[in-house]
Amino acid sequence: MERQQIIMNFSFPPSADDLKVIAESIIEALPDELSELCETLTVMIEDFADEAVQQEFDLEDAYDLIVLYRSGKQIAPGVQRKVANDDDVLIIYRRALLDIWCETGEDLNTLVRQSIIEELGHNFEFSDDEIDEMNQRHYQGMM
Repeated sequence: MERQQIIMNFSFPPSADDLKVIAESIIEALPDELSELCETLTVMIEDFADEAVQQEFDLEDAYDLIVLYRSGKQIAPGVQRKVANDDDVLIIYRRALLDIWCETGEDLNTLVRQSIIEELGHNFEFSDDEIDEMNQRHYQGMM
């Protein structure tokens, strides 16, 4: 299968739709050890974490959370569904991501990729070394 690379140049900040396209292309090419755990992953883009999420993670600022993974089996933190009938969700907080993008000047695709792999890796209890290795391998695969 031939890989297409998405190249976007922005005169204006990327929209939620732009970020969703970027995130979905990254998820399609996740490292094998993550992709097999994310077969039903749905991507959502929101501007900021809502107040309940901010309280749950004891955030001082809505800009402190970039990406959040929620299992479809989870009704609320610590409460599991008996039957999993919802997809897992990866929420990307657009404004927080764009703030870091502006501060660092890093390539947007790279920033989104690293954020996704780190969030999923930590959620699935991979070590920091394993996450770093997946990020490196995924980066080389995208080149």
